[in-house]
Amino acid sequence: MNEMRKLMEAIEKIDEDHWDDDQVNISEFKGKTFVDINVGGHKEQINFKTVDGEVYEMYHIDDCCESVYLEDIAGNLGDLIGSQILEAEEVVSTDENPPDRLKTDEEDRDYFGDYMVESYTWTFYKLGTMKGHVTLRWFGQSNGYYSERVSIFRKNNED
Repeated sequence: MNEMRKLMEAIEKIDEDHWDDDQVNISEFKGKTFVDINVGGHKEQINFKTVDGEVYEMYHIDDCCESVYLEDIAGNLGDLIGSQILEAEEVVSTDENPPDRLKTDEEDRDYFGDYMVESYTWTFYKLGTMKGHVTLRWFGQSNGYYSERVSIFRKNNED
């Protein structure tokens, strides 16, 4: 019963936080021109602002027993500023036992907080302009029950 209550509370929190925002696909970035891109302090969120004043937020909606963060930026984010986005693609890779993340010895298995890591997801966002290409590599891990996916929201109000 506690798990169901936690799930309902999480859904209510998501609804409260994003009731006025639209979840979008990365393909919506095609044709946009960004004037600003900011990476959150702990690499858990990226904000994009367009020349038209639109604001997009890319992040993982936190829950229990999982962790998702921006592991790497390949390329120069400056290449995405002031030039129209021509490429916007998401590629997702999952692996239940990646050799560099999960050890075979039961006592040496990775732990995060109070749960054992059983599932991994890498989400790659490939963005390109005439100036260059950038790949955002997000890494997620969980006990296998919770989501490790990244979401993109178009902000519809000024916060």
